[in-house]
Formats: sequence, structure tokens, C-alpha cells
Amino acid sequence: MNIIDFHCDALLKLYEEKGKLSFASAPELETNKERLKKGHVKVQCFAIFIEPEIPSDQKFQAALGQVDLFYKEVLGKNPEMKHIRCWEDFDRIQDGDIGAMLTLEGVDAIGNDLSKLHILHQLGVLSVGLTWNTANLAADGAGEPRGGGLTVFGKEVVDFHNKHQILTDVSHLSEMAFWDVLEIADYPFASHSNSKELCDHPRNLTDEQASAMFEKGGTIHVVYNPPFINQDQVKASIPDLIKHIDHFCGLGGVKQIGLGSDFDGIANFITDLENAAKSQNLINELLKHYSEEQVRGFAFDNFMNYRPNVRKVK
Repeated sequence: MNIIDFHCDALLKLYEEKGKLSFASAPELETNKERLKKGHVKVQCFAIFIEPEIPSDQKFQAALGQVDLFYKEVLGKNPEMKHIRCWEDFDRIQDGDIGAMLTLEGVDAIGNDLSKLHILHQLGVLSVGLTWNTANLAADGAGEPRGGGLTVFGKEVVDFHNKHQILTDVSHLSEMAFWDVLEIADYPFASHSNSKELCDHPRNLTDEQASAMFEKGGTIHVVYNPPFINQDQVKASIPDLIKHIDHFCGLGGVKQIGLGSDFDGIANFITDLENAAKSQNLINELLKHYSEEQVRGFAFDNFMNYRPNVRKVK
């Protein structure tokens, strides 16, 4: 069964290794091409993430460096990888191809300059999270003790998203920033978050948040990181992850749930779901609990129905 995975950090690994890793087959990459093929991952979203310790005047250059590796190492050396530059490109993926889409995890790289966001959008970025866990000029992240909402600049960023049909990712936002986004964003979604009711972690969503997302039509993509799955913090099983899907379904989200692995950005793994090649283990377990139509929704179709070019803004 084909899968859309909405979050991985392969570009960061490629960037930090200075291009020494082969995207095609490097065992260090949980989302290398061989593993994506084996796991039937039909679309992989690649996050641009800038480490907080990078000096502010070097962050945009670091973002462009990751984009350069995306073009050279992911697309340039692997003709099966097809760049998704607009929402209609999802419909153009042929048998044997894998769609590759750029996302931005935190707008730290642009400072307070919207022209830099415009450049990244022109290079193919179709989804943007305003923050990582820390605060920046747009908003507070989930790890910022202050817990503030969107700044004036943050609201300008969301307006830019609305104008250009860019998804606004809420996964790393503070709760106040989440509610600010939900009020003004046309295309809100969570690229990699689980239920806070089942696992009390700052990165997860409360029932109130999840229900509001579903009410507005947004999708929530469950994440494979054990600390976001259960209180054990280190170990998790596929049934443990499915409990989060069950819970979101109970809140009315059966047609608004997707997948966002966080591969290449996590240190611990779900047993039997340690890399993209094992993605069908999750699908097979889901088929024991849900209809094939519902599982196809979680894996692929729910997001296809949510894309900005096919849905009406609520």
C-alpha cells in the first residue's frame, strides 16, 4: 500500500556529513531510496532544519545548502525521485517513481525577511512550520517556557502561506501559537505529532487541539518517535502507535489522519519500524483493526483529499 510520509530529516544528515552519504543506499539514512522503495513510500517529504546553534547570519545559507543537496543528491542522482513543486504534482507520480517534497521546519532561517521565504517557496517548499522547539521572531515553540503566541511577523508569515497555498505546520508550536495559527491559517496541519492524552509530551496535541484541527479540516500525521508515543521514552511497539490513531479516530479524525515518521531525526525506534523499508509492517497491523479504505486513508488518501488545490478553505 502506498504511503505519504510527511516528515524526515535526511537533508540534515546529508548536510552534516557534507555530502559523503549516498541517498540511494547509505545505511545511515533511514529514508534512503532503497528503503523508501521497499516500504512503498510513494511520497517522502524532506524537512529543511537548521540547528539552533548555527549563528543567525549563517542560517539562510545553511538552508540553501540543504536545498542544494536535495537537488544534487536526492533528485540529481536518482531519476526515480520526482520533485513535487506544486500540489497537482502528486497526481503526476508514475509507477516506479517516488515523489519528493521540500518542507521547512522553523522559519529561523529567514529571520524577519519574507523575501527569503519567497525564495524557498520558489525552490519548492510547500509546507512550513513556524518554529522548532525554541522561540524565534515568528512565534514561541513547544519548548519555550514563556509559551507565547504568534508575533506580528508570525502572522505575516501565515498570511504568506495562505496567499501561496502553503501548509502551516503546527507540530512544534506552543499551545498559544497553535491557537493563533488555527484562527488565521487556511491550510493548518500537523506533520508529526501524537496525542497528549496518551503521552504527556510538550510536542503532542491535546484533545482540544486535535478536535479543533479536525473541525477546521486539517490533518494530523502521527509520528514514530517513542518519546511521543508512550511514557517509556525509549521503547514503543506498532500497537502503541496505533493507539494514537485509535484515539484521534475517536475524536472524529478517521478521514484526517496521516503519517509523519520523523526518520533520520530520532534516536530511538518503534520495534519492527526502524526505517522506511519496514513501513508495510505498520500497514499490515493497521489492516487488522481498520478497513482497507480507512488504512489507505491513513497511508495516502486522507492527505490527497486535503491538499490545498482540492479542498475548500473552512
